[in-house]
Amino acid sequence: MQPPTLLSLTIDSALRHIAHIADLSAIPDPIVLELFWKTLQAGKLTEKVLKLFMATGNEDILSFVHRLNIKPTLTPVLPTSKNHAIYFRFMPEL
Repeated sequence: MQPPTLLSLTIDSALRHIAHIADLSAIPDPIVLELFWKTLQAGKLTEKVLKLFMATGNEDILSFVHRLNIKPTLTPVLPTSKNHAIYFRFMPEL
């Protein structure tokens, strides 16, 4: 039995800490693709991790996400204007 390669150990370590990684842009595409696949297999694909992988622009990952119909959820944003009268005038009278 051969010992694991440095690359496989690195990918496994990245997988263990995937929730804490902020940027994958410096990593070559084949390695990002393997990390994505292992992330799926390990059940660690969260909203944040999905956005991290999609931000790489890797065509294989984007295609795979599209084929599996994986969509990030959109969080509604509440208005932050201090002019509340604009928003209240559309509310029905109580």
